[in-house]
Amino acid sequence: MKFAVFSVSIPDYTPDVAVTKLKEIGYDGIEWRVIDQDPDARAATFWARNKATLPFSTFEQDAPTWRELTEDAGLEMPGVGTYVLCDDLDGVERAMRGTKALGATQLRVRVPGYDGAEPFRPKWDAAREQYKDVVDLAKKHGVKALLELHHRTIMPSASAARLFLGDFDPTHVGVIHDSGNMVYEGFETPRLGFEMLGPYLAHIHIKNARWFPEKYSDDRSSLTWKCDWAPVGKGIIDMRELFRALHAVGYDGWVGLEDFSTERPLEDRLRENLAYLKQIEAETRV
Repeated sequence: MKFAVFSVSIPDYTPDVAVTKLKEIGYDGIEWRVIDQDPDARAATFWARNKATLPFSTFEQDAPTWRELTEDAGLEMPGVGTYVLCDDLDGVERAMRGTKALGATQLRVRVPGYDGAEPFRPKWDAAREQYKDVVDLAKKHGVKALLELHHRTIMPSASAARLFLGDFDPTHVGVIHDSGNMVYEGFETPRLGFEMLGPYLAHIHIKNARWFPEKYSDDRSSLTWKCDWAPVGKGIIDMRELFRALHAVGYDGWVGLEDFSTERPLEDRLRENLAYLKQIEAETRV
């Protein structure tokens, strides 16, 4: 397996620093986050004022520069983390052209969010029709469109993704399996999910999360819970079980780290996460 970092999780690093640090630490690649950020955002977080983010508005024009920067550092690019939605076909095609210019072969194309407050089926049916066009565009541009398993969307689980994909050609569409997101919603035993996805399993994201009791009701008859991010080795997801399942289904592709915990300084967690996952990957391979 090869290990990369999704740049959303390294918000303190500018692109030049990011590629230098990741190569020095021992990573094989980087997944660039591509989105136009809110210039008026007050607080710097993973998702706002992130220095390791490439702007979408100039992605296609700037891609050759980012490609040179990344390749000169000795890193590969297993995919691109765009935020384009499947109903924005113009944006999807622009993202695909940028991905090709960047030298990557896969990009995330999102599906609609879902919070349970409105009927589900119309969103599902519309998105599936839209994704038919997304797959056609992927074929046209010679890239693969990736669905990510993500809480609060119509695609929280591997089973949902497999149902959604139907008979789409896995040459042009695949799935990012994200077990950390599935702690929030959509959890399935890893091997079940991997076997369910079969040829559509295109990429792995690694992060972790855990649930905390938040508050009791006034009469203390019920308790509400809150989910939040956790260090990779300290959340609900059992990483050894996850990697045993990956080996069991013969997966030997890319693993992208996306650690949103902040208990350790950024560089420390980058180093510790890589060493931890490489050790587990080797142990479970046997």
